[in-house]
Amino acid sequence: MVTELDRRNTNADTLAAELRHVQDLTSARRHTEALAAARAVLQRAPSQRRALYFSALNLRLLDQPKQALQALDGFERAQPSFSLLFQERGHCQVALGNPASAIESFERAVELNPALGSSWAMLERLLGAAGQRRRAQVASQHLSKLSELPRAVVEAGSWFCDGEYLAAENLLTSYIEQDGRHVEALRLLGRIAQRRGATDRAESLFREVVQNAPGYSAARLDLVRILIERQKYAAALDEIQPRLQTEPSDSDARFLRATSLAGLGRHDVAVPIFRELLSETPELNHLRIVLGHSLKALGRADEAVQAYQDATNGRADIGDAYWSLANLKTYRFSDDEIRRMRELEALPAPGLPDREHLCFALGKALEDRAEFGASWSFYECGNLLVRAKRGYRAEVTDDRARRLIETCSEEFLAARSGAGAADRDPIFIVGLPRSGSTLLEQILASHPDVDGTQELHDIPRAVSEFRGRYPDLLPGLDPLLFERLGRRYVDETRVYRCGRPRFIDKMPNNFWHIGLIHLMLPNATIIDIRREPMACCVSNLKQFFARGQEFCNGIEEIASYYRTYLELMRHWDRVLPGRVLRVSYEDLVEDLDGSVRRILAHCGLAFDAACLEFHSNRRAINTPSSEQVRRPLFRDGLSQWRNYAPWLDPLKDSLGDAINRYRD
Repeated sequence: MVTELDRRNTNADTLAAELRHVQDLTSARRHTEALAAARAVLQRAPSQRRALYFSALNLRLLDQPKQALQALDGFERAQPSFSLLFQERGHCQVALGNPASAIESFERAVELNPALGSSWAMLERLLGAAGQRRRAQVASQHLSKLSELPRAVVEAGSWFCDGEYLAAENLLTSYIEQDGRHVEALRLLGRIAQRRGATDRAESLFREVVQNAPGYSAARLDLVRILIERQKYAAALDEIQPRLQTEPSDSDARFLRATSLAGLGRHDVAVPIFRELLSETPELNHLRIVLGHSLKALGRADEAVQAYQDATNGRADIGDAYWSLANLKTYRFSDDEIRRMRELEALPAPGLPDREHLCFALGKALEDRAEFGASWSFYECGNLLVRAKRGYRAEVTDDRARRLIETCSEEFLAARSGAGAADRDPIFIVGLPRSGSTLLEQILASHPDVDGTQELHDIPRAVSEFRGRYPDLLPGLDPLLFERLGRRYVDETRVYRCGRPRFIDKMPNNFWHIGLIHLMLPNATIIDIRREPMACCVSNLKQFFARGQEFCNGIEEIASYYRTYLELMRHWDRVLPGRVLRVSYEDLVEDLDGSVRRILAHCGLAFDAACLEFHSNRRAINTPSSEQVRRPLFRDGLSQWRNYAPWLDPLKDSLGDAINRYRD
């Protein structure tokens, strides 16, 4: 039986063969035939960018540069970031005798794709002829660097810059097998792995490059970036130090150092670095946004607002700046700000690459004005844009839960009783996002014996090291490994602590790994904070998550995830009775004193009145709720979701009986 996947693969193979034929005809100077073949491809695949490129290229080679430019103008609307589009436009402008326009096009091409030797060569020639010797020399230097690299690496680099990762990876893999582990080939493979989300492989490749070429600063910065992406902030600081010692003024290295410090919660040290970099390069608008994030974490809300407002006047990242203001949760937009956001959001694509940020910001702005219908429309639009990019699949989540339930049975866990490290320091707060985990952390972190940290990624990272075989491989592991993992966790999280006996890890998604946490750290405290499902799901649908919470961008997706969460937590209660303390967000709001006493008793902590005055705690907080938990509790949030009731019947239907049994 032929499946849909088989058909797609067959179509992809056919298309690739047709494009190779077009390229062969072009190389053989059979331009009329090549043009006809490219147009035949476009009849079936109108937005196929290489077919579009070859059609324009062959028009020019048939001495029809004006027609080629017309084709390229339409091409740009469909593929605004394809470097060969701009390179070909440059060649057309040369053919038409427009050197200034040609230079502009070639410069845009190499900005998108520095591996385009043809564009650099034309820039060297055109800039030299225009008397711009310094710029011509820069082009010459780039061309010289490309000439020093193996041809396969240059070609793969060009594929990579245009997003053709599979083609680039195949070419590099073949080259390495034949010619050895060239550092540029390895570095490029690392960048491909990073783009594909294989961060562990990317880190390994970048480390190999740095070990083989310690002075290769660009590769070292790549390594630091991937360490930051993997939340290995202390390791990132160690790796950035050699570059800062040899080049203390390197702005990229200083930015990465500040980012690492912010990741460790040392925002007070990061802020001056961000400010210094901004004074040197005010055109880099993202610096205003990251500065605002650190100021927000420190509770300096007025300064954060100013940084974000300044960023809304920049030339890039404007949508992110407006969303950052909305994400303060306490900011109220002016009429002028809302009008400008609406104008920006209405720009035709691809004029605004971060439209989703604006949609969520407008959703919040109009919600604050009680314009709930318009608000919900913008939230829906933002979620649709994000969902289209991320491609969440609920069946993968369901399968993961099923395998955990089958693997981590009561018998399996009982047979490994006594495994793990004896440390009782960690307090894990788990649950769904937007369920009150930041509030609970703020309450506990106000206790004199507890350090508040942040959403630590150490448990998910340990799971990722099992390379897709989790949880199926757990039964075959040596029980001693769980003790080593537990000790490593305690050691590696020490960098986030300030010396108190206990500390909090509030990564919500750790509810997936309660079985593993129990095996690693049998004496750790685990608290599940649970929020009423309609309120929880609506709050998630209104939140723009940069990454990691792909299930939050659709009604069916978040409802399915909530039900899976309930099912998995019922399993942990069944196989580890009494191991997890359940805390209701609603109970916490309605009876703070009684709830806090119950939570502290479960943690083995003496009651301390400071926990009731949690809003007075001035510690750094990195989550969206940072400003909310710096204020006393208010009950309005319990029913805010009802403002959107006219649009929530599909959510109620998808949640089903979870609406009532979430308190089981």
